[in-house]
Amino acid sequence: MLQLIFQTPPDAAVLARIGAGDDVVFLDGAVLGLLKNSRWAQEISRLTGVCQVFALADDLQIRGLAQADLVAGLALVDYAGLVALTVKNTVTQSWS
Repeated sequence: MLQLIFQTPPDAAVLARIGAGDDVVFLDGAVLGLLKNSRWAQEISRLTGVCQVFALADDLQIRGLAQADLVAGLALVDYAGLVALTVKNTVTQSWS
């Protein structure tokens, strides 16, 4: 399943619904929850161990963030990569 997270900050109930093997993309302001010093850093680190976690590169750039500012284990994805994830996953859930 593809999980698209737009929430800032991400809700604990939403993060609890992410399952092993899911692809998770943080977009818009939700990328701020991926910062190493955020209160969500520990939960995001746990997710990187059970699924693929991505941040939309353009949303990081808009906010002046670099991958080095984020929790380890995240991958960056561009819009073409987001489309590829949408094609790969037959089910998509958006959280906003």
